[in-house]
Amino acid sequence: MTDDKRRQHSSPVVDGIGKSASRAMLRAVGFTDDDFRKPQVGIASTWSNLTPCNMHINRLAEESAAGADEAGGKSLIFNTITVSDGIANGTEGMKYSLVSREVIADSIETTAGCEGFDGLVAIGGCDKNMPGCLMGLARLNRPSVFVYGGTIMPGKNHTDIISVFEAVGAHARGDLDLIEVKQIEETAIPGPGSCGGMYTANTMASAIEAMGMSLPGSSAQNAVSDTKAEDCRAAGAAVLNLLEKGIRPSDIMTREAFENAITVVIALGGSTNAVLHLLAMASTVGVELDLEDFTEIGKRVPVLADLRPSGHYMMSELVAIGGIQPLMKMLLERGLLHGDCLTVTGQTLAENLADVKPYPEGQDIIHAFDDPIKADSHLRILYGNLAPTGAVAKITGKEGTHFTGRARVFHSEEEAQARILDGTVVAGDVLVIRYEGPKGGPGMREMLSPTSAIMGKGLGSDVALITDGRFSGGSHGFVVGHITPEAAEGGPIALVEDGDAITIDAVSNRIELDVTEAEMERRRKAWQAPAPRVTRGVLAKYARTVSSASKGAVTDLP
Repeated sequence: MTDDKRRQHSSPVVDGIGKSASRAMLRAVGFTDDDFRKPQVGIASTWSNLTPCNMHINRLAEESAAGADEAGGKSLIFNTITVSDGIANGTEGMKYSLVSREVIADSIETTAGCEGFDGLVAIGGCDKNMPGCLMGLARLNRPSVFVYGGTIMPGKNHTDIISVFEAVGAHARGDLDLIEVKQIEETAIPGPGSCGGMYTANTMASAIEAMGMSLPGSSAQNAVSDTKAEDCRAAGAAVLNLLEKGIRPSDIMTREAFENAITVVIALGGSTNAVLHLLAMASTVGVELDLEDFTEIGKRVPVLADLRPSGHYMMSELVAIGGIQPLMKMLLERGLLHGDCLTVTGQTLAENLADVKPYPEGQDIIHAFDDPIKADSHLRILYGNLAPTGAVAKITGKEGTHFTGRARVFHSEEEAQARILDGTVVAGDVLVIRYEGPKGGPGMREMLSPTSAIMGKGLGSDVALITDGRFSGGSHGFVVGHITPEAAEGGPIALVEDGDAITIDAVSNRIELDVTEAEMERRRKAWQAPAPRVTRGVLAKYARTVSSASKGAVTDLP
């Protein structure tokens, strides 16, 4: 065993006469005698040309590898999977999306654990890449840095992927013809990078930077830019510094770091998926975090960012004025962040922010504390007889804060989508989409197609949608997801009938079904669990092992 503390994992793989065969294999991939004496840094790349979010990450991985090599390490690039929510939304394929988070975590842990990497860089682009990468790094607990692949540029006429989804609803309403929809389709996605608003990818990148697991600035860079290439190269070098100092993810991903992440997500008006993913990441690293923490932090943190989907601006426009670092400094100076949290720079969050300059005068993307978009959190954790163990809503206030309507029940996303587009859904409806939870889906699909159709049809202020599934970061309107217990487990959402009155109150944080307990008990006794939708393969395995959405929908609970 080596005395080099930086090589405690690679040394057993390559040192000594007994490892001659290992060295022979590595010589074939480019190792020299000197390389065997260097710390090995695995570069986990989520490259794929199946989605613009990840189509450029191979080049970013090469930059990180070069940075690690220049700093005295020996890099090895390996791939893990990605799937595209933007492509799969509204189809059966979307059931694999949340599952991919677990596959990514499993594959990073498996590869690095087998090959004996001493440290890691993980580069993610699309939504599930980021929490999947962090969960893999946390399980391994070896010096590591996460790199975000960066945001896409706006399409023609300030469009993005959500513009395309909503154009479909606008066509159904008669506001756009087929040629106009096709023109938006052809120009909304101009090149590489993750979806351009404060949707799930940019939300999670910001949360991870706030947590200290990315280098300062990593979350707010354009995908194709010199700054993103420099970020990747610096990340490779940073791993060697972490190895030297013995700093591991568990030293950084502390309870206080998760509180910082939640604070920044709220200030940015981020995705409801952040709740699911931060709970999962905390579970993986052994930090106690629950739904109530989002409520408590949300009481003191305002929404300051005027970003899509509920706001006006795109991430690339926030990049142009300085990204999230000035916002974080504002929050720190207000006493809303823990400045003493350690980060992957080897310094504290406060030290990283010390020289950050404020936003330029006259910008209106990030509001001042005395002029917030919303005075408290938009992420509302709701309870009531419809969600005894919790539900998650994203209510910015633009939708109102109360909704009472009559249930219109659907047993799948596709069924609801069809009835929205054909005009069956009308003002005053509360759409109930059930059997779409982690177990029941299985896979907890995003309801982006129905919510976009609602907005496109002009019903955004007139109907509500509740589900045991979840929402894209691009969804907006009066929507409540993550309802637990889910329908497949016999939760109250399984007992709702057409015409039942439902009230959602985003001030008192309640979601209630106006049905007597005696009637609910009658329905409960009559309810029968549906047969599993799949019985073999990864979806079936996921359904058997996944936890409740209120616990992050993880598959590795102790």
